[in-house]
Amino acid sequence: MKATNVLEELKRRFPNEPEYHQAVEEVLSTIEEEYNKHPEFDKANLIERLCIPDRIYQFRVTWVDDKGNVRTNMGYRVQHNNAIGPYKGGIRFHASVNLSILKFLAFEQTFKNSLTTLPMGGGKGGSDFSPRGKSNAEVMRFCQAFMLELWRHIGPETDVPAGDIGVGGREVGFMFGMYKKLTREFSGVLTGKGIEFGGSLIRPEATGYGNIYFLLEMLKTKGTDLKGKTCLISGSGNVAQYTAEKVLQMGGKVLTMSDSDGYVYDPEGIDREKLDYIMELKNLYRGRIREYAEHYPGVKYVEGARPWGEKADIALPSATQNEINGDDARQLVANGVMAVSEGANMPSTPEAIRVFQDAKILYAPGKAANAGGVSVSGLEMTQNSIKLSWSQEEVDEKLKSIMKNIHEACVKYGTEPDGYVNYVKGANVAGFMKVAKAMMAQGIV
Repeated sequence: MKATNVLEELKRRFPNEPEYHQAVEEVLSTIEEEYNKHPEFDKANLIERLCIPDRIYQFRVTWVDDKGNVRTNMGYRVQHNNAIGPYKGGIRFHASVNLSILKFLAFEQTFKNSLTTLPMGGGKGGSDFSPRGKSNAEVMRFCQAFMLELWRHIGPETDVPAGDIGVGGREVGFMFGMYKKLTREFSGVLTGKGIEFGGSLIRPEATGYGNIYFLLEMLKTKGTDLKGKTCLISGSGNVAQYTAEKVLQMGGKVLTMSDSDGYVYDPEGIDREKLDYIMELKNLYRGRIREYAEHYPGVKYVEGARPWGEKADIALPSATQNEINGDDARQLVANGVMAVSEGANMPSTPEAIRVFQDAKILYAPGKAANAGGVSVSGLEMTQNSIKLSWSQEEVDEKLKSIMKNIHEACVKYGTEPDGYVNYVKGANVAGFMKVAKAMMAQGIV
């Protein structure tokens, strides 16, 4: 297999899908060497089968807003690969959603889920509907209309969606209610549910907490931890909030948070009380991060920018894809950042990743560092299957153990001759090998 040849063929067959091409290129370039040690993979055309989704559902979603206007959006579900378990991956509601983004996310999810060691395949879905600025009733009507089509294609042993950007507990609850009405059964078909009806403790916190547990494992390889370290966090949604919470618990200092309008820099640090304010602002009032700067004196607000120009020890991108470009990465390295651990999916461009790796800093890709979210989704599936709930401590211990195991797998496959751990290569090869072996064992299907 020559990665460039496979990529060119995919670009020809699926043009105008840059995020999907980027994700495939990043994986293929790192697994090529390992793949070529297995001629049986090539004979079975494994790489092409692994890059192209099993199936994609596209549908129109028609709903009525509060003024009685009939609105339409697009709905999607990409079922990428189920070699090691039911399709598993989030649903994203955001104006930017298109097929390229969902194909990239489903492709990444396949390897991320493989890394968790839990029996989950890869999938992703969503809509170009944005809950921002919509009433509760409008969000409910949209979720119900979305599920009116999606319910045919999912199930507890088929495809188990979860939340993602724009889809929190409220949206999952509305979709679950509609699924239950349509199927007339109560099953663990969605994860991220409320605790009262089958949700798991620590699910909201899982992606952020897991990212910090992975970061701590990386820092351990350098004989250090988070105590006294300054951190730049992007985003102010679920992942960013709980990343900040765990940084504070581990003795670190959070300097920044952001949203799509800009970022705030607090030289005093975003402490527990200030983080509570952000959580209330974002989760309850759906406000904007600039309000934080208006509320607390001495805080800088920079409109239309991301926080990567500020000086700190650690960067934790927790917003969205391609939010750190080559220039941002060079600025971070110049400012002495020792570690970058990704809470978001593919937040660093290929050029940015090269900059981090050339500088030999600790760099963890999202498919490894943010796998905590889907790990606890998997644990929620297990609890639903056995009709039991585990305590917060039990779930947290299992999450820590999973993140430690993912780190060990990355070190095993990613350690280079000079001792530097290429976490991108390690995560890709470890995730790929498990899926590849499962596909080979199941024949040409």
